[in-house]
Amino acid sequence: MIRVICVGKLKEKFFKEAIIEYQKRISKYSTIEVIEVSDEGLTDIKTTLKKEGMKILKLLSDRDYVISLEIDGEELSSLELAHKIDMIYNTNSNITFIIGGSYGLDDEVKKRANYHLSFSKLTFPHQLFRIILLEQIYRSFKINNNESYHK
Repeated sequence: MIRVICVGKLKEKFFKEAIIEYQKRISKYSTIEVIEVSDEGLTDIKTTLKKEGMKILKLLSDRDYVISLEIDGEELSSLELAHKIDMIYNTNSNITFIIGGSYGLDDEVKKRANYHLSFSKLTFPHQLFRIILLEQIYRSFKINNNESYHK
C-alpha cells in the first residue's frame, strides 16, 4: 500500500483531477491513498510545525516505511526511485510518503522517517508537488514492471 500524507487541502479543480488520474493509474499496481491534514496557518513557525507534525504522526503505524520529502533529503533519479520502491516492497508492504506544509516538517516527523528524499533544491508549490510525486510513483511502477512509459 502506498500512502501520501500531505499538509493542506487542495482547492483547485485541475489539481484534484490530476491527483485522481494518477491514483487511478497507480491503483493498477498498488492500493493508493492520499490523506490531507489541515495546515495550521499560524505565524509562529515552531508551533505550526509541532501541531502539523502531531497530526502526521498520529496517522503513522509502526509497520509504515516512511519517506519524508525534504529539500535536504537525498536526490534520486527516476530509475533509482523505482529501485528504492521495489526494494522497500521486498520487506515492507506499506510505504508512506510525507509532504510537509509551508514551513516544512517538524523534527519529530523527520526522526520517524526511514528515508529522507528530495526531488530538487527548488521549491515547488505543495499542491503541484503532490502531482509530481504521484507521477513519479506511477513511473516507478511502470519501470519495475518493465512497461513502456519511462524515457
